[in-house]
Amino acid sequence: MAITETPPETGGTSVLDRYFQISERGSTTSQEVRAGITTFLAMAYIIFVNPAILSNAIDFEGAFPQLLTVTALAAGIGTLLMALWAKLPFALAPGMGLNAYFTFTVVLTLGIPWQTALGAVFISGILFAIIALTGLREWILNAIPLHLKHAITAGIGAFLAIIGFIGAGFLQDSPATFVQVGDFSSWLPWVALGGIVITGALLANKIKGAIMIGIVAVTAVVIIFDLDAYNYGGEGLEAFAGFGGSIVGFTAPTDLFLAMDLGAALALGVVSVVFTFLFVDFFDTAGTLIGLTEKAGMLDEEGHIQAPRAAFATDGTATAIGAALGTSSTTTYIESAAGIEEGGKTGLTALTVALLFFAAMFLSPLAQAIPSLATSGALIIIGAMMMTGATKVDWTDYRKSIPAFLAIVGMPFTFSITFGISLAIVAHTFLYAVSGKVKEIHVMMWILTVLIIANQTGFIADLFG
Repeated sequence: MAITETPPETGGTSVLDRYFQISERGSTTSQEVRAGITTFLAMAYIIFVNPAILSNAIDFEGAFPQLLTVTALAAGIGTLLMALWAKLPFALAPGMGLNAYFTFTVVLTLGIPWQTALGAVFISGILFAIIALTGLREWILNAIPLHLKHAITAGIGAFLAIIGFIGAGFLQDSPATFVQVGDFSSWLPWVALGGIVITGALLANKIKGAIMIGIVAVTAVVIIFDLDAYNYGGEGLEAFAGFGGSIVGFTAPTDLFLAMDLGAALALGVVSVVFTFLFVDFFDTAGTLIGLTEKAGMLDEEGHIQAPRAAFATDGTATAIGAALGTSSTTTYIESAAGIEEGGKTGLTALTVALLFFAAMFLSPLAQAIPSLATSGALIIIGAMMMTGATKVDWTDYRKSIPAFLAIVGMPFTFSITFGISLAIVAHTFLYAVSGKVKEIHVMMWILTVLIIANQTGFIADLFG
């Protein structure tokens, strides 16, 4: 059943039930909370990964603990907005890929000060929110053909799977073949595979909380058997280092809060950086929303997303708030699919995630106990679930199947949701044009194609550089 903006009924059994329409959407409070815990466990890694990446660019003394606090705070606020404003079971956090672009391209390669880069992120967030609130973002997403939306869902599943394969140790890089089979002489990939089997068996038997149980089970095995599965910033993996005497810890982000330089970010030479942040964030979150809304049953028969406009504006608002706090772009996370699979249907799922992120600011040692190995199997399983989108593509119609295929393989092969979507859009537009179906191409698809080509060829960077 699609989640729509219909007003809540008054027949709920509690304030929470009425506000989030829990009963109306066929859920229960316990189911929503369990789904929220599952989503948080699946994306808790960002609390430590984001500071590890950004600290390469934001490198003052004591930056890492401040970045950890800001990461959890930005995720909590962004997800709270989604919970209370859009009332949907989606969680937000500083985005992977966007943080890497911020660090390694904008700051370390282009030489732009991190304060200016934060200003550029803030401006892109404001523009993003404006695009969403005017309805333009919704119009753009609805212009994307249904077969591409199904393919994007499957492609994101493949993208999640390759992230899971890396985290599980199933594959590693190779100078000769790019990737190769991981080190199965280690116990780690076998433990990850065991987690996949356990979770899969629980799902097959329709056991509630299957994904969460799988994550906790792998974490327990890793800690009990003292396996080297944690990366504390060094070159190799280590066994769990414990809680350092306490599970409570907090560092105020005094050097990051409002450190952004808006004046410098508005300079002509930084306009291309602002556009790139906006462009990548738009398509990354567009793909994520398409995948999540289809998983949540929020796509109608024509492929239109049945969601409140707030769902489209939350990312931009959260990005601006996150930049003011001191982190790169905040975006909707595809790991929200873990909670949706557990039955999350309302904003109470997101509210649960938000509260856990707020708690993580003070309980960071406890959150650190979850290794990426524990969530990797969950990502692979979720990827398998999302591949159902591929079954809805007409593979006998090459105008549809070729762009769809490029979306599905483009995301994992290039390790970029944005590029996979871009490749599919450009291929769709030109394939329809040269095969006699020009009239079937939506005008927005032409506009997107031109913008994609201009961005990928560096024309926009040269224009404003």
